[in-house]
Amino acid sequence: MFQPNGIIPAMITPFYSNQDLNESALRHLVTKLLAAGAHGLFCLGTNGEFFSLTFEEKVRVAEIIVDEVKGRVPVYVGVGQISTDETVRLARKMEDIGADALSVITPFFLTFTQKELSGHYRRIAEATSLPIVLYNIPARTGNHLKPATVAELAAIDNIVGIKDSSGSFDTILQYIEQSGPEFSVLAGTDSLILPTLMAGGKGAIAATANVFPEAVVSIYEHWKQGNYDQAENSQRVLRDLRNAFQLGTLPSVLKEAMNLIGFPAGPPRSPVSPITGTERAELVRIIDNYINNGLLHAESIS
Repeated sequence: MFQPNGIIPAMITPFYSNQDLNESALRHLVTKLLAAGAHGLFCLGTNGEFFSLTFEEKVRVAEIIVDEVKGRVPVYVGVGQISTDETVRLARKMEDIGADALSVITPFFLTFTQKELSGHYRRIAEATSLPIVLYNIPARTGNHLKPATVAELAAIDNIVGIKDSSGSFDTILQYIEQSGPEFSVLAGTDSLILPTLMAGGKGAIAATANVFPEAVVSIYEHWKQGNYDQAENSQRVLRDLRNAFQLGTLPSVLKEAMNLIGFPAGPPRSPVSPITGTERAELVRIIDNYINNGLLHAESIS
């Protein structure tokens, strides 16, 4: 059985200044993350701006990543849409492309009952042979997958895990307790990576890994080896960047952090604006502090 585990970076989608997809930067990002020891790659999630990409752009992003990875680690592709039919359509296309697993965010805009959410996921699971990772991020979608619903869905063969970005450690604990040891509970809130592992979770889908891939991977590797103090030290590295995310609309801060260290992440897609003024100055201060302490280094990308 396919079981998601380890550190799986939640990849940004790099753009040129005109907001077109920067394919060369995307390929470089894959290389960077694999070199850091990532256990998988996750694209077209929240920080990948799935909500502002066209169907064709999503397909192209997945094609590039699958081509660049060449089977070295699993590629997880976000396919969640508001409607079940559109989600199934994209899921089938990603299966054709060669994705290894799908991530399916809850439907959004409307508030759905647990029965409706369960039915949505059941139809998607029936429509694809790929493993499915549920994605719970209620602050963005207005819908929360309750632990009992997740436990029910975990009994379906190809629903293999959940990314929880609720920010609630209690929710993570309930998912772990109610869904069984074969079901992978993954932290989607980067401040909870180590606590999730210590509680029995299998890893994390982490946005900060775009900037700190080695540090985020080391949380998992230290934990796996029983070096809990070192794992905690690596977890603490992420704190200032994670806190900085509030300086702008997602994912403007993350992209600007990458730009500041020399990676051509480009701008977020409109209507999200790049951060400017005092917010950007504060981010510059944070990044400079990381660099001065030897925790980050500037990249040189041709």
